[in-house]
Amino acid sequence: MKLKMKMKNRTYWGGAALLASLAIAGPACAEEVSVGDTLINLAYALDTFYFLMSGALVMWMAAGFAMLEAGLVRSKNTVEILLKNIALYSVACIMYMLVGYNIMYGDGNGVIPALSFLLGADNTAADVLKSGGETYYSSMADFFFQVVFVATAMSIVSGAVAERMKLWAFLAFAIVMTGFIYPVQGYWKWGGGFLDGLGFLDFAGSGVVHLCGASAALAGVLLLGPRKGKYVNGKIFAIPGANLPLATLGTFILWLGWFGFNGGSELKISNIEEANAVSMVFVNTNAAAAGGLVAALALARAWFGKADLTMALNGALAGLVAITAEPLTPSPLVATMVGVVGGLIVVAAIIFIDKAKIDDPVGALSVHGVVGMWGLIAVAFTNPEGSLMAQLIGIGVIFAWVFGTSFVVWMILKATMGIRVSEEEELEGCDVADCGLAAYPEFTKD
Repeated sequence: MKLKMKMKNRTYWGGAALLASLAIAGPACAEEVSVGDTLINLAYALDTFYFLMSGALVMWMAAGFAMLEAGLVRSKNTVEILLKNIALYSVACIMYMLVGYNIMYGDGNGVIPALSFLLGADNTAADVLKSGGETYYSSMADFFFQVVFVATAMSIVSGAVAERMKLWAFLAFAIVMTGFIYPVQGYWKWGGGFLDGLGFLDFAGSGVVHLCGASAALAGVLLLGPRKGKYVNGKIFAIPGANLPLATLGTFILWLGWFGFNGGSELKISNIEEANAVSMVFVNTNAAAAGGLVAALALARAWFGKADLTMALNGALAGLVAITAEPLTPSPLVATMVGVVGGLIVVAAIIFIDKAKIDDPVGALSVHGVVGMWGLIAVAFTNPEGSLMAQLIGIGVIFAWVFGTSFVVWMILKATMGIRVSEEEELEGCDVADCGLAAYPEFTKD
């Protein structure tokens, strides 16, 4: 759709056209510098605004995770899961500002990042103009975009440990995860560390964000153990979520936010080539989600004999996770197939993990961990610059670092403050035990 703007002062457009034509012609006169500076300023403003709006979309994913998880837990644990999601976002913002951002994007030797604190000053006009347009967005916009990513990684942990972890133990882990564990492996790839030097490719974070979050979650889940009543006498008992409409809404919100997640990772939109690239990223992101949902729904129907809504929702998320590693180079059809494979994998992974008696209430380990690995492997086949060996090394390094450090932190928390609520508190529900509130009080009155 073409939008037409009516301007009272129509000479504005004539002046803009004149500036553009002068810049293209490149006349050898004093005005050339000012015209070039004007165009750099406009491009800087546009790219910064696009970066900020993309970050706002990713921030909205926090609401998606909160709704998805609240819908997939029992009503007696709804308040606590909502509190965890909004609290972890706040913790991530503070820790990443204090230390995490500087670890991830500071100096280092490629393996060990430097340690420094607090954010520096933003770009000045003189610096931007001196760069000749190479500095094309605000450093504060970059921080904002990056901080919502680290919050996303921590949100993955929330769902996997739901319904039996102590609130304050979870938040204590969030401090270490968002301030130190996540930034180190982020430095290895996005901060110019050794994984980047090896040729490991991860466009928007199938590994750096999603596999990272799932690896931390797995360590916590193994130490927590399953919910009471989940596995009894060798049998698996389903524990249905309390609000599937809410879970569906959460999935739609995440789907929407993912356009900022992947689209914003292109970093720039102020010229034709970059605008076209962003458009392709949006199309492929959407296509992969659709492919993942349809594939998961079809497999669940064939496997269980019924159309399973939760599998369909996780299928959409699996498609999104899978394409996140490389949403630019595939064609829309290939992107759809990447999502299809992700949707098939996630159904099988959820069943396998459940049979292994690893209790994951929302399927986070399967969606973000197993399918995150698939997305990274798929890069070797969808990006001509991708190397299967480099992708496998990246997967191994991220998993080993995050799982290993997280396991140690969880162990320390378990030995000091404890990480699991008591059996009585679990039976009563974490809402009352940790928060003193009920999400649906009208249903619990005498």
